[in-house]
Amino acid sequence: MLLRRFLVLALFFAPGLGWTQAKPGPHRDLYMHKGADRDQRVIEGAKREGQVLVYTSLNLKDSVPIAEAFEKKYGVKMTLWRSSSEKVLQRALTEARAGRFTVDAFELNGPELEAMYREGLLDEFFSPQFKNLPPAAFPKHRHYAADRFNFFTIAYNTNLVKPNEVPNSYEDLLQPRWVGRIGIEASDTDWFGSIVKWMGEGKGLTFFRKLSQMKPQIRTGHTLIAELVASGEIPLAATIYNHNAERLLVNGAPVKWKALTPTFGRPNGVAVAKRAQRPHAALLFVDFMLSLEGQKLIQKRNRVPASDKVDSNLNDFPYEMIDPVVVLDEAEKWEKLWSELFLRGQAIKRESD
Repeated sequence: MLLRRFLVLALFFAPGLGWTQAKPGPHRDLYMHKGADRDQRVIEGAKREGQVLVYTSLNLKDSVPIAEAFEKKYGVKMTLWRSSSEKVLQRALTEARAGRFTVDAFELNGPELEAMYREGLLDEFFSPQFKNLPPAAFPKHRHYAADRFNFFTIAYNTNLVKPNEVPNSYEDLLQPRWVGRIGIEASDTDWFGSIVKWMGEGKGLTFFRKLSQMKPQIRTGHTLIAELVASGEIPLAATIYNHNAERLLVNGAPVKWKALTPTFGRPNGVAVAKRAQRPHAALLFVDFMLSLEGQKLIQKRNRVPASDKVDSNLNDFPYEMIDPVVVLDEAEKWEKLWSELFLRGQAIKRESD
């Protein structure tokens, strides 16, 4: 896994990058300030700084409108550097190793944020907007907070799958009618490991061995999987981001999604850089993303807001969170099993978003 290789290189060439997780950064007092003047202090400081540099994995068609809304509201320019979460992590580690600290804040996948936390790139922060979030949005160390979720659900083509055929459980995916008709995204090892753990390892691995014998169609990219379901090339997808299916549904495509029990979500979060050049602007950015205004903008982009105070059918069901700590610590185990079951031992290729 690329993420794990980055961590190994970082630890070998620059252990701790010159500081530790527990060592406070230069902006700790500001980041944790909870006084009555907190919001005014952050806004005025951000206006003096004039801009914020954000590294993100959120695609530009979604992140640019959010940046424009932020700039219009505060008069503070937001500069985006967008790439895959793993490439964002690589850039952040490389820059820190070289003593360059230009980035102010991050918005990307939970496992990469967890890796940054372990390497001492992030600092704990407080936001009054935390009140908008459920407990599942926070790791124990609270160095980042989820602003959106990617939920793994099933999706099906309504022209090819009758209502009475729609699976009600994971076990229903093993019915003979689905042989050769199921699509699975090629890199969903964190979902795989989470389901196996939930079922119990023995039962869970037995289930996935049977699923691998159903001749599933393996494709790289959750957006691609959704499009193939909508076109009818794949009648049913076992692992799809429900917001991808919803985007197609609202545009008239013959596709619906369904949350099975358990439904697992992968957190995507925001964080402030420990050594940000513009710390007030970094805080203002995370405040905005976690505010109801920011969460509604995420919803408007047909993404899944982390806040349970924003009315969205995309998060209106019971769910479990994939633990980024487990993703990092057990990646080798689950990737090896997944590759053997579904990829004939080949290396896992991951989508860019």
